[in-house]
Amino acid sequence: QVQLVESGGGLVQAGGSLRLSCAASGRTLSIYAMGWFRQAPGKEREFVAAIRWYGGSTYYADSVKGRVTISRDNVENTVFLQMSSLKPEDTAVYYCAAGVAPGVVVVTGAYRYWGQGTQVTVSS
Repeated sequence: QVQLVESGGGLVQAGGSLRLSCAASGRTLSIYAMGWFRQAPGKEREFVAAIRWYGGSTYYADSVKGRVTISRDNVENTVFLQMSSLKPEDTAVYYCAAGVAPGVVVVTGAYRYWGQGTQVTVSS
């Protein structure tokens, strides 16, 4: 199996920046794509961004496009989410996920493995 550990969350002011990291271990050669999702209090988990592991194609939710960049380091088996111009509505627990087969990367069903999440809080 694949284990995922997120880091980099914290408290930032509106307009600030933050970089999240997700380190993968275990059977990492099986990873096809990795994605970021977030869940705010009282809301369902929503797609943020995704990247194909070996091709590098990226996908973004309309709500974050232009403010977020996803990237990966294949050697270190790590994916990053660089966020800027943060807004209070970006406050949520952010989850990293790994998929092992081709699929629709913007939905949770495309991913088999999930991290525990990291809290991002944006103050106004």
